[in-house]
Amino acid sequence: MNEALLRSLTPSVLGILVRRGADFAAAEDAVQDALVEAVRVWPADPPQDPKGWLVTVAWRRFLDATRADAARRRREDLVNEEPAPGPAPAADDTLQLYFLCAHPSLTPSSAVALTLRAIGGLTTRQIAQAYLVPEATIAQRISRAKRTVSGNGVSPARAKPRARGRFDRPGDVATVLRVLYLVFNEGYSGDVDLAAEAIRLTRQLAAAIDHPEVAGLLALMLLHHARRATRTAPDGSLVPLAEQNRGRWDTGAIAEGVEILQAALARDRLGEFQAQAAIAALHADAPTAEETDWVQIVEWYDELARLTDSPVVRLNRAVAVGEADGPRAGLAALAALNDSLPRHAAVTAYLHERDGDLATAARLYAEAARKAPNLAERDYLTRQAARLNARRCR
Repeated sequence: MNEALLRSLTPSVLGILVRRGADFAAAEDAVQDALVEAVRVWPADPPQDPKGWLVTVAWRRFLDATRADAARRRREDLVNEEPAPGPAPAADDTLQLYFLCAHPSLTPSSAVALTLRAIGGLTTRQIAQAYLVPEATIAQRISRAKRTVSGNGVSPARAKPRARGRFDRPGDVATVLRVLYLVFNEGYSGDVDLAAEAIRLTRQLAAAIDHPEVAGLLALMLLHHARRATRTAPDGSLVPLAEQNRGRWDTGAIAEGVEILQAALARDRLGEFQAQAAIAALHADAPTAEETDWVQIVEWYDELARLTDSPVVRLNRAVAVGEADGPRAGLAALAALNDSLPRHAAVTAYLHERDGDLATAARLYAEAARKAPNLAERDYLTRQAARLNARRCR
């Protein structure tokens, strides 16, 4: 059984059912039933047209459910109009599903779960393992998300593009991209590589829509993913960017990301993902940490701050300023920011260490460790505090 084939066909099959008139929730249930049947039947009797087979089986499952539900008798006309089995339509409805899954009424966690299920073709168990939460929790998120999408009167026509690059509600490009970026940032856990899955889905989106920010997000993902193998040591501990073995970075992914980014920037419609990708490209382009073009990185952070007005962006900008103009300039940039920001203490500790104030840096590293969002980061910051305290005792 080719699991990759089933996952790649899932969104187009679901899109066809929605376009035929099935509501999203019922269509998604029918497609899942068809996938289960494919796993059972295909090993012994593989179909000549896998997509057509899935569409036929899923549509019949949908019609069976329609017949059995007295509350849906208004759809009996669909029962009498079952298309004959045959090749599936060539139209690709994947793009429609991206916007359905990015419905503005959904919470980010629900939108991510629905995207992974409906477009990624992952099972509820796989999604639960990836997010390290109970399967029942993910099942509830998906169920609520499907009810929300179906209950808000979303029709296929409203979700389709009006013209190339322009879309109606329910979702919009920015929402879709944020959902995909949330998936990417989960990285890897369980038996599903969410970073690779996010790249796969973003490639699909880039093939379906000509939009510079879609290209910017794809470039950003590729440039970050290129460094993945060097981000942790064999014992699982974090390796900061400056200490990573750049000879192990994926040069093919870097080259592809840079090429995609350059084409997007040439269109002169700058967005936040393009700006983030430009910063990542400058890091990837430096042969050593010491050769990083921090001045240009600060300039890109200025653009990013203008686009987003995000305090987290300004926090990262302070680090770049500290590298470009010295640690005291970085600390001055930090002074305007709220010290309750995530990782504020860690950034302040680093800049104080660069400035030679080891006592303050050690204290702040220890404070940052207590606030760390995960075990790996906590262990790294704890080691930094211990290292500086040991240096002070010599």
